[in-house]
Amino acid sequence: MDDFLIYSSYLILLINLILYSFSFFREGKANVFFVSYLAFSTLLQFSMELVYHLGMSNLFLVNIFFIGQMIILGLFYNSLFEIKAQKTFVKSSLIIALLILSVQFIMDSSQFLKFNLFGITLTSLLIVVFALLHFYNMLTENKKYYYITASIVFYLLASTVLFLIGNLSTGLSADLRYLSWQLNAFLLIIYYLIILFEWKVSFSKKESLQS
Repeated sequence: MDDFLIYSSYLILLINLILYSFSFFREGKANVFFVSYLAFSTLLQFSMELVYHLGMSNLFLVNIFFIGQMIILGLFYNSLFEIKAQKTFVKSSLIIALLILSVQFIMDSSQFLKFNLFGITLTSLLIVVFALLHFYNMLTENKKYYYITASIVFYLLASTVLFLIGNLSTGLSADLRYLSWQLNAFLLIIYYLIILFEWKVSFSKKESLQS
C-alpha cells in the first residue's frame, strides 16, 4: 500500500511536469517559477528514492527539498504579486528565513543531516503566508493559479501537522507515526491531482483555443 501511494504520487508529479513544461515552452503561458518548482520536486523526489534504495540516509535531501521549495514557490508568488510592498515582503521573508536556517546549521551542522522539524515548519508556513496573500489579491484580481494556491495552503498546513504528530509520537506509538506518514502520502497525491486539475482548467488545449 505504501509503495502504491508513493509511486502514484511520483507518476502524477511527472505528468504534471510534462504538461506544464509543454504549456510553458509551446504556449508561453505557464509560470516559469512553477514549472521550475515541478522540475525541482521531480528531481529531488527521485533522488531521495534512489538514495534510499542505495541504503543511505536521504534526510539531507529532505532538508534541501523544503528549503528549495520555499525559495522557488516564494519566487513564484513574488512574480504574481503586483504590489511593491508585497514583493518586498516576500524577498525580505526569504532572506530572513535563509539566515535563520543558516545560523541553525552553523551552530549545529548535524541538523542538516537530520529530520529538521523546525526547518520544515518554518519553510512550509512561510509559503502558506505567501499563498494567503495571493488569495487576498484574488478578491479583486483574476483568480490566477487559484486551485494551485488552495492546494498549497491545504497540503502544507496538513503535512506540517502530520510531521509534528509523527515526530512527537515517535516514543509513544509506532502505529500513530506510521499512520501519519501514510496520510501524508495520500495528501500528496491529492495535492498533485489538484495541480493537474489546474492545468486542465487553465492551460489545456481547449482553454488555449478559447483564449
